[in-house]
Amino acid sequence: MEAAEGMVLRDPSKTEDRSHPKIWGRGYISKILYPLVTFAALLIAWQAFVSISGIASYVFPGPIDVIKAAIEIGPMMIVQTVPTLFEIICGFVLAVLVGVPLGILVAAFRPFERSMYPFIVGFQGIPKVALAPIFIVWFGFGYTPKILLALLLAFFPVMIDTLAGIRSINPSYENLGRSMQGSRRSIYLKIFLPLALPQIFAGCKVAMSLAIIGAIVGELMGANNGLGGILLSATGQLQMDRAFVVIIWLGILSVPLVGLVSLIERLVIPWAPHNRTPHATRPA
Repeated sequence: MEAAEGMVLRDPSKTEDRSHPKIWGRGYISKILYPLVTFAALLIAWQAFVSISGIASYVFPGPIDVIKAAIEIGPMMIVQTVPTLFEIICGFVLAVLVGVPLGILVAAFRPFERSMYPFIVGFQGIPKVALAPIFIVWFGFGYTPKILLALLLAFFPVMIDTLAGIRSINPSYENLGRSMQGSRRSIYLKIFLPLALPQIFAGCKVAMSLAIIGAIVGELMGANNGLGGILLSATGQLQMDRAFVVIIWLGILSVPLVGLVSLIERLVIPWAPHNRTPHATRPA
């Protein structure tokens, strides 16, 4: 009784949910702090290496040189980011519009898989850089060859993850759909596709990164604008500090672009295990 009297009872409704830290909680601070500390350590190590080795700045610039170059070309680089972003997003969207339906068709129809899948895999083995000059001859120096390269690089992970996601679903779901008089089309669109969405979005994140590479490769093959054009001009004039600025900027751009895919994923499939919140429920 004495032990019971000394106990303090708490209202369960006021108990903190430790699995979901507050905005300014330890979890969110660590997510910001650790990358910043790592970034600062890398900058210090980079500058120390350049200073100790004595390498010329036009061969391997230090962070101070890169910061100065970023200030010089910053406004121009922001303007030239717009066409590159247009190429990346167009290529990515086209890859999703082509890759998801094709993955569903390959998963749904065995004859289609036997006839088309070897050609798809074989085409994926072709170096896309080798196609860039051909596309430029065919379509000129406009947006089309860059968008096509972004599409070709981003298409394969979307299609493969769509196929793998559908194939990983328990066949009992198909039997369930048939027992409810569902057509083959409705079973795949209303049962298989929603269940495969987590893996499809995983492929889309990879595809977004590859779309960035495709757009830049296309610009490097011949472009008067875009970030690839700045990079090509900088390397041609041995302005490695400017080249490093563009490369670092591309890495920074990839974070919000992939983050945009993750945001759409959370909105579309909040019931997925890695997106789940206390109020998210899986669709019936």
